Amino acid sequence: MRARDLAAPFPVVEFGTPAIEAARLLAGQDLPGLIVVDNSGRPSTILPGTQVLRMAIPTYCQDDPALARVIDEAAADLFLRELGDRTVRDCLPERERELPVVDPDATVLEIAALMARSRSPLVAVVDRKEGLLGAVTLDALLDRLVAS
Repeated sequence: MRARDLAAPFPVVEFGTPAIEAARLLAGQDLPGLIVVDNSGRPSTILPGTQVLRMAIPTYCQDDPALARVIDEAAADLFLRELGDRTVRDCLPERERELPVVDPDATVLEIAALMARSRSPLVAVVDRKEGLLGAVTLDALLDRLVAS
């Protein structure tokens, strides 16, 4: 089994996409992350859903679980407003990570190793000529490994 066999169409965002739009896309399609593309449509980085959460959840709640416990669900729903006018670029980690991209002939083990090494919940599958073919998610990869 190769990356081209596991790749599924996957939504992309740009650096200037509003963070709230990215959050809605993540939630609405139950995605582990998003592929961020540059102006030419080439993958530039992966935005894990947890990074969007880090921007939306107040630091005091992240730092002190006891404070997070006292906030009720109604108030918690307001936290997405914390994203305000931030963009996808604002949600990205400060330190650049390895770009989790494989070519269509990558094996399941190569994909798994890249996911583990880059700590990314998805890997973009890119053909040099055709561009972005789709992505392999951690769920799809684990399904494949368990079925073997």
